[in-house]
Amino acid sequence: MEKEEKNKEQKQKNIDSELKEHEDTGDENKASEHGEILNDQLEEGKAVFGSSPGFIALSSFTAGLEIGFSFLLMCTVYTYFSGKVAEDTIFKLMTFVYPAGFILVILGRSLLFTEQTSLLSLPVLNNKQSITNLLKLWGLVILGNLVGGWVISALLIWIGPALGIFNLLAVEKIASHVTSFSPQVILVSAVLAGWLMGLLSWMLSSAQETVSRILLIIMITGIMAFTSLHHSIVGNVEVFAGLLSSPKITISDYMVFESVALLGNAIGGVVFVALLKYRAFVYSVD
Repeated sequence: MEKEEKNKEQKQKNIDSELKEHEDTGDENKASEHGEILNDQLEEGKAVFGSSPGFIALSSFTAGLEIGFSFLLMCTVYTYFSGKVAEDTIFKLMTFVYPAGFILVILGRSLLFTEQTSLLSLPVLNNKQSITNLLKLWGLVILGNLVGGWVISALLIWIGPALGIFNLLAVEKIASHVTSFSPQVILVSAVLAGWLMGLLSWMLSSAQETVSRILLIIMITGIMAFTSLHHSIVGNVEVFAGLLSSPKITISDYMVFESVALLGNAIGGVVFVALLKYRAFVYSVD
């Protein structure tokens, strides 16, 4: 037993030593290696763990607000094209505006749960944080994102019709589109969305220029929008706005969607990005 513990400690030292050797050199002309990206992600994740609860709560709340700009544009697109093109075409056209909120959140460095899911899991996999601390941090980020989403939802369903840029039918249609699937379908869809968001976080660590980062965000979130994959934080705004403005969206619809989408997003980010990327690196360490 003691020998096994010593072997584990030595293995961890080897991993940490190997990661140290892969610190970013700052050479923008050289493609980042797997170890460099992993090291950057680990350091960023540890920095979030070291932040004050007040910062985390406020940054998460801000992200929940800012992601609402995607919803604002989606409702506007639906209302503008309604009656001019087929409804399924309108939902595909929303792909072009869906990334807007993500660009604001990610480049503005606010804390978005689905972007942070895999990032915050890495210090746990690297034995630098406990699962308990991870769950507490996730809970705070999720709460901030949800509350921000509730506030922006209430604001948008008032200001949209007041400005004449969209009507409440658009809100109802978008919310119904998001919740029209079975929980099993939403779960798998959310896993795929969480997987993509984890990959986005991973790839952003290797992107140096702002233009490159914007293009990555557009590509990944565009895939989610075009394929109607379920994102728990954008979906929170979409479905909660429908709950506030339409009798067709019930509290049960909202609770089932949000709980299943959060679970799926978490699985996608942790299992298919953090765990696989980390284990791939560990297997390369003697």
